[in-house]
Amino acid sequence: MALVSISTDPPEQQLPIIEEYGVTVPMAVDAGSEVCARYDVLKWALPNGEPGHTFILVDREGTVAWIRDYGAPDLPTRTMYVEVSELVEQIRASLTG
Repeated sequence: MALVSISTDPPEQQLPIIEEYGVTVPMAVDAGSEVCARYDVLKWALPNGEPGHTFILVDREGTVAWIRDYGAPDLPTRTMYVEVSELVEQIRASLTG
């Protein structure tokens, strides 16, 4: 199992965020939004078309086992960053509950 952060932002825009939040997971660029489209996360895109902050657990077969968007425009409290421990807790609760 691996945790990877995927963003449509180019590397030069990701670097300051990596430094600000102390991101330690591998970062990847989805320049053409192919990954976003594959997992249908653009439905939560911001008005300018930018993807929200969606977290997805994909199983070995490539099926979405858990998904949650924290930056969707329709949420009352949007967030840019979620602690890994919080994600793990939420995923665990969803899969076992």
